[in-house]
Amino acid sequence: MFDKVKFNQFLIESNVIGFFEKPITLKSGRQSYWYANCRNLSNTLEMLDRTASFVIDFIEENIEGDGIEFDYVYGVPEGASKLAIIVSYKLGLKNKKNDQKIVMGRGQPKPHGMPKDKYFIGDVNEGDRVLVIEDVTTTAGSLLTTIKQLREAKINVVGALSLVNRMEKRDDGKSVEAALNELSVPYFPLGNAFNLLPLAREKYKPSKEIQEHIEAAFRMYGVKEFKF
Repeated sequence: MFDKVKFNQFLIESNVIGFFEKPITLKSGRQSYWYANCRNLSNTLEMLDRTASFVIDFIEENIEGDGIEFDYVYGVPEGASKLAIIVSYKLGLKNKKNDQKIVMGRGQPKPHGMPKDKYFIGDVNEGDRVLVIEDVTTTAGSLLTTIKQLREAKINVVGALSLVNRMEKRDDGKSVEAALNELSVPYFPLGNAFNLLPLAREKYKPSKEIQEHIEAAFRMYGVKEFKF
């Protein structure tokens, strides 16, 4: 069974969540006094294996448990590519499925060719059922681009996972979950900002000013208000 408490603590111990004295600009263009950076989780075999085990526990409980079937896990390039490969590999071993597909996305699409060669490395076929995984979701820009590419290749996206949901609304006012639901893609975050930030505060003890900046950002961009 997926242990949410252990997973959150694993992220904190792995320094995935932390704070900035001065704000940085995120890929979304927004400024933030806190970060969610999953790079550490894919730096070593041990960390990748532990992360993949949490993901597999979550999949078995929340994806397969809901009757959602998929052929392989596909990572949003390039942040979740290694993790997706390890998850697919471990699932193949666990299910004794020697023909388990391993597919990786290209960070930069080839300028020419069919979608299956343009965006992907691996045996991609029309009708494949794919579970997409992303490391950190803010406004879902990269995730939506990936889903578009998969659908261009006539691949069936059955669901999307993320390790951390920053719990922010998009510029159109929609949550990530709502934006994906419009595409009939269910969204499953393993961890989220509201659970992780208080744990990070206990570890790093950021100043009151930083905490106030974060709370103000959630009043502006959050799916709901947040207070430490």
